[in-house]
Amino acid sequence: NPMLGFRGACRYIDPKFQPAFELECKAIKKAREVFGLTNIAVMVPFCRTIEEGKKVREIMKEFGLKDNSLKVYVMCEIPSNVLQAEEFLAICDGFSIGSNDLTQCVLGLDMDNAHIAHISNEYNPSVFKLIKEAVNQCNKLGKYSGICGDAPSTIPGYVDFLIESKISSMSLTPDAVIK
Repeated sequence: NPMLGFRGACRYIDPKFQPAFELECKAIKKAREVFGLTNIAVMVPFCRTIEEGKKVREIMKEFGLKDNSLKVYVMCEIPSNVLQAEEFLAICDGFSIGSNDLTQCVLGLDMDNAHIAHISNEYNPSVFKLIKEAVNQCNKLGKYSGICGDAPSTIPGYVDFLIESKISSMSLTPDAVIK
């Protein structure tokens, strides 16, 4: 499953990927400082451990992203992000919940496998519990929480669940906003 391999934070800290990550950091720095797009934030995907998160932050600083106003979020898409929420939130500004990947990891799915695709359910009680806990931890610590998966746009009742959970924000597809 390519979703579980060499991706996200572990790639950013790998010496072989450093030239590419440096270019990404320089692009963000230029967009913020030269073009004045100071509302740009960074999301660190698939950050499996606190150590990975700390190392990514260190490397970002080495590559010029030292601005304290730059918001850095961890993509909350792995159960360890929720189980160690306090520790992850100590090194970032909040969580952006990736509900598709979180569902895949919680249920042990391979989304590309047609034989088990029917098991994928972002309404699963385990997924709901982890999302609610992630939002609760963010709120408790005064941190941002958002969701970037398509569940709020496509699954009836999901927006209500997120509002009841007191999530800070959610992304929606344009056709779902009015509904």
